[in-house]
Amino acid sequence: LQIKDLESIEKKIQRVEKAAKTGDKDAKKHLEVLHTYKNHLESFESVRTIDVSEDDKLVVRDLCLLTEKPMIYVCNVDENSVLTGNKYTADFIESVKGENTQVLVIAAAMEADIAELESQEDRIEFLKDVGLTEPSVNKLIRSAYSLLNLKQFFTVGPKEIHAWTIKNGMTAPQAAGVIHSDLERGFIRAEVMKYNDFVSLGSELACKEKGKLFVEGKNYVVDDGDILNIRFNV
Repeated sequence: LQIKDLESIEKKIQRVEKAAKTGDKDAKKHLEVLHTYKNHLESFESVRTIDVSEDDKLVVRDLCLLTEKPMIYVCNVDENSVLTGNKYTADFIESVKGENTQVLVIAAAMEADIAELESQEDRIEFLKDVGLTEPSVNKLIRSAYSLLNLKQFFTVGPKEIHAWTIKNGMTAPQAAGVIHSDLERGFIRAEVMKYNDFVSLGSELACKEKGKLFVEGKNYVVDDGDILNIRFNV
């Protein structure tokens, strides 16, 4: 990936050099920035770790550099190393320290065995036996959401429960717009239940009776796992 990014930088340097030779001051500045990126990549460093200004980052934004993107590394180990990792995972974690990355340690063969079990109860028991609280895929999903600055909320109906993905910091009207633009345009209020409250109490009615259903307005910032009922009028 670093080699591919280096190729992209070098191609843009060739284009910008032509403009710089005509006396274009912006091109000369851009050329300095591009050489900073080039030197960084030639030092076998990912773009994620480069120390440049936000203005400098705009110079290479059109290149969509691969090593600038957030990264999840998944280390596949044996069952005995799944809780604590091993020498190799420790060395790898040290090598990517400082990058905008997350490292997950999983035992893929064991996860495959768990997936083949017939009942959820058997899967939970298997996980407990090896000291885990959940399948690794759950951790992978959470890590991906975290790196991409995403959250999810739910809508609950008589036939289905639907999960919706939103950007961190979105308000209730913006979240409603993810479902349908009419809901955002005609937003009145959101009836909000917390996921854990809904699961423990078992129904919307029970949440109402226990005072766990809240009415929120246009400025409410949706929390991860919120259950929303959108009231709107168009």
